[in-house]
Amino acid sequence: MNYWLVKSEPSEYGWEELVSQGEDIWDGIRNYQARNYMKEMRAGDLVLFYHSGKKKEIVGVARVTEEAFPDLEDGEDKGWVAIRIKSDQKLKNPVTLERIKSDGMLSTLPLLKQSRLSTMPVEKSQFDYIINLGS
Repeated sequence: MNYWLVKSEPSEYGWEELVSQGEDIWDGIRNYQARNYMKEMRAGDLVLFYHSGKKKEIVGVARVTEEAFPDLEDGEDKGWVAIRIKSDQKLKNPVTLERIKSDGMLSTLPLLKQSRLSTMPVEKSQFDYIINLGS
């Protein structure tokens, strides 16, 4: 199993929208590195859901339910991919970017080094640590 983090502006697509859908397609990603990470995602992988924008915090955990398939959002296959994710659990205590930045255990989190990527890998130890912080 692998662990990931996805980012979204809550005004465009937030955690609550995923929860209300139950399961939804994660698409519209137009960055080559993020696309390559999405191609590595496997059904069952766990995903931290991060709200970018004003609050900047990890708010929940989702699960990959369908591996990469062509993202036809533009009406044709241009090599972009989408995945399907399902909401799994909301964190009782969202883990803020401020907390992440100040915590040595999370200093190598890709979110801090590649802040513009919308999809990125997370080490299992960091994933578990974040879940504990959010409990």
